Amino acid sequence: MTKLKRISLVFLLVLTFGLILILGLSVYIFQATNSRTFTTIESLPAAHTVIILGASVYSDGTLSPILQDRVDTGLKLYRNGKVKRFLLSGDNRSKDYDEVNAMRNYLVDLGVPYSHIYIDPAGIDTYDSMYRSNAVFEVPSAIVVTQQFHLPRTLFIAKNLGLSYRGYPAESNNYITEDHLIRREKLANFKALYEIISNQIPAAMGEKIPVTNTDL
Repeated sequence: MTKLKRISLVFLLVLTFGLILILGLSVYIFQATNSRTFTTIESLPAAHTVIILGASVYSDGTLSPILQDRVDTGLKLYRNGKVKRFLLSGDNRSKDYDEVNAMRNYLVDLGVPYSHIYIDPAGIDTYDSMYRSNAVFEVPSAIVVTQQFHLPRTLFIAKNLGLSYRGYPAESNNYITEDHLIRREKLANFKALYEIISNQIPAAMGEKIPVTNTDL
């Protein structure tokens, strides 16, 4: 066997092993969280809080299609009496980029009382959002809304943080970047596994802001 053939064989074996590992972890996470995902409002148990995970917003504060679908779905749960409060978790690390207030403004414009909306501007990624939801906002149980392809990793993180969260997929359209996001999600599973095993603590914590039961 020539040197080139040996190198090609090793590369093929490594590539095959990598693909098996990626798909295997994806299947494992899906199976570990599938029972926590509900696809109809009728079957979804009620909860006090809906957690909506952030996504990109435009420079004028308009929600991207992915984020609007998440917020619209959370609003649907609220109007159907499945939840009483919102926790909007997203990225607001700079004055020029603000996911959480864009979501809050959108909900307020649609008639949701300001007092029913809590925001987490340090929900930089999925792990931070899940960790802070209980550590800072004291939400031990909730419904999490995001796209179907994102739910397994989100619920896997929540489960391993000891949180009894359920998931409800955002009513979504066909996104231009969806194939890319699905591929990215499979790789992000490894990051989630590392964060869980290493018991990561988000850099930004701060004072507790409990999502209260006031006036319920």
